[in-house]
Amino acid sequence: MSEFEYASLITDIPDYPEPGVVFKDITPLFADPEGLRHTILAIADHFRDAGVTKVVGPEARGFIVGVPVAMELGAGFIPARKPGKLPRETYSVSYELEYGTDSLEIHADAIQPGDKVLIVDDLIATGGTAAATGTLISEVGAELVGYACILELEFLNPRAALAEAGDQELFSLVKVH
Repeated sequence: MSEFEYASLITDIPDYPEPGVVFKDITPLFADPEGLRHTILAIADHFRDAGVTKVVGPEARGFIVGVPVAMELGAGFIPARKPGKLPRETYSVSYELEYGTDSLEIHADAIQPGDKVLIVDDLIATGGTAAATGTLISEVGAELVGYACILELEFLNPRAALAEAGDQELFSLVKVH
């Protein structure tokens, strides 16, 4: 596949959601049919030979990217949701945030031992959410194949958090320094 200029369809929004923050808006990438197609195919192609059986997308933007990647790979999609959002028995993992903690849950019957799981999100910043999701996947006995995202905020060093959780591959389309 040819090199696609993903960054050209990502808009910087200064001082959002608070002063000093530059928000990376990926909605123009999703709105562009060619951009969306290249995004999904690039992620799927990178993991096509990994035998992925399930794709997990953390709430909520991981759903947007994860579902079409799962379809392209012929895999199932599993949402990782905030506590109390899933109606059946769940497995849960808590993780540290800059100020406090958060949790994610998946249905207890969603992933089986032997599944090969890819975690897909729109953005990986500190790596905390991705690493916690990876820990959850490992705890249920599945094999974590790797992580994929559109944007990696390299300056926050997410690969360090992922290394602590098992050093699986992180594939990102755009790296922000």
